[in-house]
Amino acid sequence: MQNPRYRRIVLKISGEALAGSSGYGIDPNTLVSIAKQVEEVIALGVQVAIVVGGGNIWRGVAGSAQGIDRATSDYMGMLATEINALALQDALEKQGLEIRVMTAIEMKEIAEPYIRRRAIRHLEKGRVVIFAAGTGNPYFSTDTAAALRSAEIEAEVILMAKKVDGVYDSDPAKNPNAQKYSFLEYIDILNKQLGVMDSTAASLCMDNKIPIIVFNLMEDGNILRVVKGENIGTYVGEVKK
Repeated sequence: MQNPRYRRIVLKISGEALAGSSGYGIDPNTLVSIAKQVEEVIALGVQVAIVVGGGNIWRGVAGSAQGIDRATSDYMGMLATEINALALQDALEKQGLEIRVMTAIEMKEIAEPYIRRRAIRHLEKGRVVIFAAGTGNPYFSTDTAAALRSAEIEAEVILMAKKVDGVYDSDPAKNPNAQKYSFLEYIDILNKQLGVMDSTAASLCMDNKIPIIVFNLMEDGNILRVVKGENIGTYVGEVKK
C-alpha cells in the first residue's frame, strides 16, 4: 500500500458540506461517506484532527446582518458546530474508530475541554480528534480555528473539504468558463479575494507555513487521494524552489 504523504492532518469540514444537497441540516449519507473516508486514512496510520463548521445550522455573520448582536450570533454559531461535531462523532464511531470531541467552550457533559497537549496525545494514540466551537471567541471563523489548531498541534497540512473540486477565479456554478487554479501562493488568497478562507486564517497559515489543499469532499475516496499525494484540487502554499 502506498505510503501517505502526510502523517498528521487537519480536515476542515464546512457546515455546508455536511448539509449535502439539501442545503440545511445534516445529511446522513454525507456523514457516512465522511466516516468511511476517514477510516481509510486512519488505516494508513495517519493522525486525523477535524475542525467542523456550523453554517448548515447557523451562520454568525448572517445572524448579525439580521440585527442580532454580532458576538451573540457568533456564539450561536459555535453551538451549531457542537451539534455537527456530535453527529460526526456518532458516524465515525459506527465505523469502529475511537473519537474525542474537544471544545473551546466548556460543555463537560458532551465533550472534553480543548487542551493542546491532550489533543496531541489523543492523536498519537490513533484517536480522531474533533475540534468544536471554533476558537471559542466571537469574530473568528472556523477557518481561523482550523489554522490555529493546525499550528498548535503541528499538523503538516490543512485539507479544506468543499463541495467544489478546487479554487476557481470565479464561481463555477455561475460561470461555465471559470478557470480552476492548481496552485496558489498564500498571498493570492488575500490579493485576489478568492474566498478560500478568511484573511485571518490565510495569514496564520502563511506565517506558520501550513499548506492548504482545497478539494471536493463529495467524491468518495478523495480524502485518501489527497493524503497519498495525488494531484487533485488546489494546493495553496509557498513557491517550491
